[in-house]
Amino acid sequence: MATTLQKPTAHELLPGIRVVDADTHVSEWYDLWTSRAPAKFRDRVPQVRDVDGRWDWVIDGQTLNREGASSAIRKDGTKTVGMAFRDLQLADVHPGAYDLKSRIAFMDREGIAAQIAYPNLLGFGGQKSMMIDEELRNVSMTIFNDAMAEMQADSGNRIYPMTMVPWWDVKLAVKEAERCAAMGLRGINMNSDPHLHGLPHLGDPHWYPLWEACSSLGLPVNFHIGASDESMTWFGAGLWPGHPDEVKLAYGSLMLFVGNMRVMANILLTRVLERFPALKIVSVESGAGWVPFFLEALEYQMREAAMEYRDSPKDVFRRQIYICSWFERDDIVHTARKIGIDNLMFETDFPHPTCLYPDSFHYMEGAIEAMTAQERGKIFGGNAQRVYNLDLSRAPF
Repeated sequence: MATTLQKPTAHELLPGIRVVDADTHVSEWYDLWTSRAPAKFRDRVPQVRDVDGRWDWVIDGQTLNREGASSAIRKDGTKTVGMAFRDLQLADVHPGAYDLKSRIAFMDREGIAAQIAYPNLLGFGGQKSMMIDEELRNVSMTIFNDAMAEMQADSGNRIYPMTMVPWWDVKLAVKEAERCAAMGLRGINMNSDPHLHGLPHLGDPHWYPLWEACSSLGLPVNFHIGASDESMTWFGAGLWPGHPDEVKLAYGSLMLFVGNMRVMANILLTRVLERFPALKIVSVESGAGWVPFFLEALEYQMREAAMEYRDSPKDVFRRQIYICSWFERDDIVHTARKIGIDNLMFETDFPHPTCLYPDSFHYMEGAIEAMTAQERGKIFGGNAQRVYNLDLSRAPF
C-alpha cells in the first residue's frame, strides 16, 4: 500500500493526548449478517447479490443500494475526489474501512487512541430498514449490534461502534439499549424524524422511556447528519435544476449541516432536555461554525415569539449537547470558545468521501497551535472520553 501519511501525526502535534476520533464509519463486510443469521432469515438479511449483472446490497430480495464500500480511500491509500468513490467495491478500498487489524494499524500510524464508529448500509438513523417487515428489521438490527460489540471487544476497546436501536417500537428500543449497554457499547444512533413513519415526534412523551433509559445508562443519543429520509433528500431537493453530480454532492454535503440545525432546534424547542437534564445529545458530522449564530438566533426568536423558558437554550446546549467538527480550522478556536470548550469533539469521518484524509492532523496544525493545552486535550480526546465514558487504559499511547 502506498504511504500517504507523511506529514506530522497526532503523535507529534498532540503529545500526551489520547486522541479520540469522534466520527468514523465501518464499511459493512459482505457476510456481517449472513454469517450470524438464523437459518430462517439467512436468505433475507442484508447481503450482496448479482442483480442484472451488477453486484448490489439486497435485503429480503429488495435492492438497498449498489454494492459499494462507502469509502473514498483506495486500497493503495490514495483518496478519490468527486463521485469516483461510487465505483469502488470492498476489494478496491483501504482495508481499514472493514478489516479490524488493518484499521487498528492505521490508527496506530496516525496516533489515534480510539474511534467512535457509525454504520452505513441501513442508514445513519436506521431509516433504510423501514422497507422490510418488522420481524426482519429487528433481527437485522440485533445482528448488527452483536457484530459491533464483537468488534469493540476484539479491538481492545479502541473502536466504539454506536448501537442501532429499533426506534419503531419504543419498548423494544429500551430493551435493546439496555442489552447493548450490558455488552459494553457506549451510545445509540437515533432517527431524527420518526414522525415520518407514523410515530410521535421526538419531543412527545412517547419517547420518555427511551430518554430515561439512556440517561440512567449513560448512553449518549447520537444524531448523525442524514439520519432520516427527510434529511437525506438533499441530493436532489432544493438544488436548482441542471447541475452535474459533483455540484449535487457539494450542495448536498453542505445542506446536511442545515438538516442537523433543524434537529437541534426541535430538540431545544420541545424542552425535552429540561425534563431529562442528564441526557446527552451529540450532533455528529454537522460541523460547529453555525452553532453560535444558531443559539443567539434561537433565543432572540423565542423572545419575539413570546416563548418563556426556564433555562436559557445556550445553557441547556452547554449542559447537554455536543458537536463534532473536522474540516473547520480558520475560526474553529473562536467557535469552540463561543460554544464552550467542553462541547466540541474532533472527528475525521474516515473513510467517507468528505473525510479529513490524508494528513488529518497536519491539516489542523494552525488551529492546534492556537489552542491552549487544556483546549487541545479536551477537543481532541478528553471530551469524547467523558461523553462516551471511554476506557482507554489499553490504548498503546
